Amino acid sequence: MSKRIDKINYYLDIAETVATRSTCLRKKYGSVIVKNDEIISTGYSGAPRGRINCSDLGYCNKKKMFPDKRHGSYDACRSVHSEQNAIISASREKMIGSTLYLVGFKGDEVHEYEEGAAPCLMCRKIIINAGIEKVIVRVNKNEYITFLVQDWIENDEYLNGQLEY
Repeated sequence: MSKRIDKINYYLDIAETVATRSTCLRKKYGSVIVKNDEIISTGYSGAPRGRINCSDLGYCNKKKMFPDKRHGSYDACRSVHSEQNAIISASREKMIGSTLYLVGFKGDEVHEYEEGAAPCLMCRKIIINAGIEKVIVRVNKNEYITFLVQDWIENDEYLNGQLEY
C-alpha cells in the first residue's frame, strides 16, 4: 500500500505547478488559496495582463536597473507577485479564514527552491486585508513553514523600522 500525500504538500505541489507558468526571470512563484479544502484561486508571478513579459523581453528590468539589489525596488519590477494575482482572482468573502500556499524557485531553475521564501512586506499588507488566516511556504519537497497572518498584524514591521526583508 502506498503512502498518501498529506494535504499541505498536496496544495504545495499544486502551487509548485502554478509557479512553472511564471514569466519572471529572477524568481518563479506560484500561489494557491484554499478554504474548506476547496481551491479558491491560483496565481503566478508575471507582467500585468496585456504587457510584455520579461521572459519574452529576454531580460529583467529590475536587474538591469539595480543589478546588485536583491530585495526592494519593486517599482522597477514588471511582475505582479503570485500572491497578488491569486488574491485579485478571488472574492474577499471566500478568502476570509483561508490559507495561501506559496512555492518559489530561483530564476529559471524550477528545481531549486527559493531559500527563505516568504511574502514581501507589500504582499503581507494585501494578504492581511484579504482576510487570509495563514500562509504556508515550501522550504523543500517535504518541509514547509507556516506563517500566521495574525502575527504580522500584531508585530507590525513598519513600526519596528523594518522596511525590507
